[in-house]
Amino acid sequence: MARSVALAHLARHARSHLLPLHLRTCQCRERGCHWHSRHRGCTGPIRLLLARERGGRVWRLADTCSACAAATEQAAVVPDTALARAPRSAALQRHKRQPKGPGERIRVCEMLNYLAAALPESTTAAARLLALQCALRMDATMHVQLARGMLRGQRLDSPDLWRELERTRWLRNNPWNATNKIRAELLDTPLLDQAPARRDRTQAADWALRVTSSTSAQRRADPLLQLAALYLIAHADPGTSTGHADLAQMARACGTRCAQLSDLLGQLAAMELLASWQVCHHGGDLSWHLAR
Repeated sequence: MARSVALAHLARHARSHLLPLHLRTCQCRERGCHWHSRHRGCTGPIRLLLARERGGRVWRLADTCSACAAATEQAAVVPDTALARAPRSAALQRHKRQPKGPGERIRVCEMLNYLAAALPESTTAAARLLALQCALRMDATMHVQLARGMLRGQRLDSPDLWRELERTRWLRNNPWNATNKIRAELLDTPLLDQAPARRDRTQAADWALRVTSSTSAQRRADPLLQLAALYLIAHADPGTSTGHADLAQMARACGTRCAQLSDLLGQLAAMELLASWQVCHHGGDLSWHLAR
C-alpha cells in the first residue's frame, strides 16, 4: 500500500509540473549522465523517467532522452497516457469517451515498463503476465473480472499466482469460487491515472494475448519465454521490426536476471522469433531484429 501511495504522489507531481514538449531537455545529460553507466551518447525523444535509489527510499522524476532512460537502472518511463490531465468534471468523464491515443503495442510497452517499477523484483514472470491483464482490464473502481477460460488458455489460472500478487499488496483477490469469472480489486492506485478509455485498454490486453498465443513460447508453456517474447515485440518498431533496450531494464520487467537473458534470447532465436540479437556488454544495451 505504501508503494501505491508513493506512486500516486509522484504521478500528481508529474502532471502538475510537466513542461511543454519544446522546453523539455535531458536533465541527465545536464548533470553529466551520472545517473547511469556509460553508453553511446544521448539520443532519442525526451521521456519522463521515474527512478528509485537506495532501495526505494529515494525517488526521482526527471526528463531524459530515450538513451539515458534505457541505461538507467531501477527506472521506468512514465507513459505519456498517464500524463494526460483528468476531465474537468465527473459528468464530462461519464459522457465523453477519451481519445484512443497510442496504439495497443505502445500501451502494452508502457504498462510493462510501469509494472517493472511497481512490482517487487522477485515477482515471477507468470504473475507479471497476470498483472498486465488485470491492469489493462480494470474498471474505474479498480475492480477486474477475468474469464477463467481465458486464463486457462494462457496457463494463468493457478490460485498461486493470485496469492503471489496478494502478498505484494498489489491486489486483493475475492475468495476462489467455481464461477466462470475470477474477480479482484487492484490496490495500485496510480493505475487510475491511465488516460485511455477502458475499451482501448481492453484492446491492448487482447493484443498482448494474441502475441503470446501466436509465438512458439506459448507451446513451450514457459511464462518467462512468453513474457520475454511479448517484451521484445512490444518494444520493437513495427515498421523496421528492430528494437533496443537496456538489458537490466528488460531483466527487471521479466522478473529475471541479466545472466539468464542470453539463454532466453538464444531460445527465442531458435524458435525463429528473433532473426538476430546483440548485447553491448560495455554499455549493457540490447538490440534485436524480429524474424517476422
